[in-house]
Formats: sequence, C-alpha cells, structure tokens
Amino acid sequence: MEGIGQFMPFILMFVVVYFFMIAPQMKRAKKEKKFNAELKKGDRVVTKSGLHGKILEFNDKDSTCIIETMSGKVKFERSSISMEMTDKVNKASV
Repeated sequence: MEGIGQFMPFILMFVVVYFFMIAPQMKRAKKEKKFNAELKKGDRVVTKSGLHGKILEFNDKDSTCIIETMSGKVKFERSSISMEMTDKVNKASV
C-alpha cells in the first residue's frame, strides 16, 4: 500500500486535469464536428473572421465551401465557419 500512496498525488492530478481540461476539449471538438456536418447549401453563416454570407456550395474533396457575400463569392475552409445564422435571420424578419 505504501507504494501506491506515493503515486496518489499524481493519479489525483491526472484525474483533475482530465475532467477540467481534456474532457471539455473533446466535447467541444465533437460539437464542432457535428455542426460542420450539419451545414447545408443556403445556410446563412458567420465565419470566425466575422464575415457574413450564404453558403452556395461545398467541395468535399478539399473541405472548402463557397460563401456568397454582399461583395461577391469567397472560398473558405469549412472549419472556419463559426455559427449558423439562418434561424436568427428568419426570426428577426418576422
């Protein structure tokens, strides 16, 4: 028992790090992956850089999408989309 007692602080520290750092990060990554998979053509989105637009098409080969903005069409990485605004835009116009 004495041998395990010496390692108890390290085990406890690993458990704390797992529950406060690793598990939330995995949960966040899973949520973001699900969000990206649910995007579809016609969705109004905001990119991580703050650009607002509407998705015109997806290119699964290189995981990019074409977003139409007020100034034209722009090609973005699919992972750079931060939020979907279609529901919020529809509610605001009602």
